[in-house]
Amino acid sequence: MRIGIIAALPGELKPLVRGWEQQPSGVKGLNIWKTIRGDHELIAVNGGMGSHAAARSVTAAEFLGALDALISVGWAGALEDRMEIGRCYRPSLVIDVQTGERFSTTDKSTELRLATTPGVVDAAEKQRLQQSYGTSLVDMEAATVARLATMRGIPFYCFKAVSDGRDAQLPDFNLFVNEQGQMKMPAFLAHVVVRPQFWGSLVELGKNSSHAAKAIADQVNDFLNET
Repeated sequence: MRIGIIAALPGELKPLVRGWEQQPSGVKGLNIWKTIRGDHELIAVNGGMGSHAAARSVTAAEFLGALDALISVGWAGALEDRMEIGRCYRPSLVIDVQTGERFSTTDKSTELRLATTPGVVDAAEKQRLQQSYGTSLVDMEAATVARLATMRGIPFYCFKAVSDGRDAQLPDFNLFVNEQGQMKMPAFLAHVVVRPQFWGSLVELGKNSSHAAKAIADQVNDFLNET
């Protein structure tokens, strides 16, 4: 069984792909890892934030052969206080906020809903999403991965870990994401270095993201061992 594991950023995959073989991609910002585990061939790809980058990542995974299942993994924002920072969740429903499409995951172990948006959302938008859709988490890629799995008639799973709380006060990351879904780090750092009001929250985000990535790796590994 060949399984594609799709993320946005390398940090989301780092604990999971430790020891895997990295594959050449020929594309800046697109990273591919591969390993064999029992009867499974696992292909993990991160290609950037957003729908277009997620689709590019799925295509890159398929370059190594047709996939039998797709898994969307990565960091997510919490829309409710009950969503614990650093904990990994497995949503059963993904809602594309742009199109209104709803995609059920193959995993029905929870009743959590995830909203996929075209950009990074702030605290006010998080509140609106929760009230409008009844969602508990928000990301930027899962709906695209779900749509592509549906088109291919293969199972879709989703593992999302909370990196930022419902009321987190962070810079507007959307200003620093290029067309390929990659962060423009020099411009971002120049922006925040003169805005000390964000320093504490960014340090906290870094710590939370590290814990969240480890939680993703643990849950995905447990899932693969059971599959």
